[in-house]
Amino acid sequence: MNITQNMMMDTLNMFVFLAVELTLLFLLISYLVGVLQEYIPPSKIQSILSSKNGKGYLVAALLGAITPFCSCSTIPFLKGLLRAKAGFGTMMVFLFASPLLNPIIIGLFAVTFGLKVTVFYFTIAMAVSILAGYVLEKLGFEKYVKADAYIEPQPHGCGQSSNSNQKTISKWLKIWHSTWKDFKKVLPYLIGGIALGSLIYGFMPTEFVASVASEDNPLAIPFAAVIGIPLYIRAEAVIPLSAALAAKGMGLGAVMALIIGSAGASLTEVILLKSLFKNNMIAAFLLVILSMAIGAGFIYQLIF
Repeated sequence: MNITQNMMMDTLNMFVFLAVELTLLFLLISYLVGVLQEYIPPSKIQSILSSKNGKGYLVAALLGAITPFCSCSTIPFLKGLLRAKAGFGTMMVFLFASPLLNPIIIGLFAVTFGLKVTVFYFTIAMAVSILAGYVLEKLGFEKYVKADAYIEPQPHGCGQSSNSNQKTISKWLKIWHSTWKDFKKVLPYLIGGIALGSLIYGFMPTEFVASVASEDNPLAIPFAAVIGIPLYIRAEAVIPLSAALAAKGMGLGAVMALIIGSAGASLTEVILLKSLFKNNMIAAFLLVILSMAIGAGFIYQLIF
């Protein structure tokens, strides 16, 4: 089997893997969010994640830190927060913090790079996520959320019954119909993003990345941050891949930028966000992730 065939197989395998995984994750998380909304009134979520008090931002960041979501599976949870009309700034904190601070990536970070580097990474990701959420709210970026992102999909064919058992079944079906309607709306974005991400994954050789992002190249850190975003990598894979790239000669500052770029955003996530946000908000989101990745890379290179 030649190199091109190997790359094609890698691309196809990644596409199938991501399509199955992200479909199941989206449906599961959307359904669980629907169940939570059934039992936790929107007013409660609004009070907990209010942008009017400083605690809301910290709570949103900590919520992101304990939820094991990747950048794409954060979207259905974000939809639930939008519909509950949680504070805009705190929602943005959750959007930034959740994929970067999830327990899986922090655990792998500690095992692979040690406690000192993990604390540095956690501190940068937490601080920038909170600051970015606060600044975006103060700048009025809430106006770039699409109006229909706040609207709960209306299920069809779920009539009410006087029987309590049928009412309970109807309630679960109503949540499922809402989940399925959400999924159908984002499916074209999901498939398109997965296809592009899989092609990049399959055809971008690690040797090329390591050589271009070596410590000798002054543009290595910005380059690593930029390529990290289209290169969709799960948290379970991004740390081992980064360790392998470092062993091949990639600078450690560039490694840090690559991890933040790939974990904090992905092409698939950006395409999914198009169903919720206008282009101005998408641009702001990417700017925050890129700034965080590049800044962390240069600071890491100076300190360590």
